[in-house]
Amino acid sequence: MNNPAVRSPYIDPAVEKILLLAAMPRKALFLDRDGVINIDHGYVHRPEQTDWLPGIFELCRKAKSEGMLLIVVTNQAGIGRGYYSEQQFLEYTAWMHQVFSEQGAPLLATYYCPHHPEAAVGEYLTACHCRKPQPGMLQAAMRDWGIDPALSLMIGDKYSDMQAAQTSGLSFSLEVEERLPAWEVLRIKTATKGLTSADFSEIRLVEN
Repeated sequence: MNNPAVRSPYIDPAVEKILLLAAMPRKALFLDRDGVINIDHGYVHRPEQTDWLPGIFELCRKAKSEGMLLIVVTNQAGIGRGYYSEQQFLEYTAWMHQVFSEQGAPLLATYYCPHHPEAAVGEYLTACHCRKPQPGMLQAAMRDWGIDPALSLMIGDKYSDMQAAQTSGLSFSLEVEERLPAWEVLRIKTATKGLTSADFSEIRLVEN
């Protein structure tokens, strides 16, 4: 396997303030992007293409209130396929961070993988260590910010998100479809390792 380095993340301009308000030891709510933060319309990369998943800002505000860092980890094969450039992706990401900040839920960083093992061009055509289900992005984020995986959670919409979380040692990961859980329910259930499909028919839990 060719292992290009994990791309440097987009880091929010308010990084120092975000870290100052975070709990110690550091813990994170890791979020996939398409299908979790925004509705997955396919290769979203412009503000006018964006429809936020209902409940995402409230969920993130509640996580922030408990001292969790908010970090996005996203496969972006649209870059590798040539649908948009890394610069366009980063400009969109800066806009997304601004929206979350305005909503009282500032994101610390967005990690992204532009590669694809079969459908990409040039340097992007590679079997890398960062594209989920590989754990490279999560491991890089935990290393960069000193995050304790045992205190952290991943929310994704694909099994590959769950696999990356499990390999990275996160305590819990949730696979969601169409809607997000209320933070209060999620917080109580994860604390007691008791969330089941009976709580939300759209949610599948992986206890790592």
